Amino acid sequence: MTCGHVGCCDSSPNQHATAHWHQHDDHPLIRSFEPGEDWWWCYADAVAFEVPGAGPAPSYDPSST
Repeated sequence: MTCGHVGCCDSSPNQHATAHWHQHDDHPLIRSFEPGEDWWWCYADAVAFEVPGAGPAPSYDPSST
């Protein structure tokens, strides 16, 4: 995780995370932003993974908008 960019994954219409990686190929990792999800994805290696011991992901809080 390099820059902290938050973008929608490929299951979303605009695929912002993938577009960000295409613009910044030195930012290959994404992490789920959804509450209760612990998956990560590496675009460079095309692999999903979890990080044992990683703290919870920051999650979107709709009440904060």
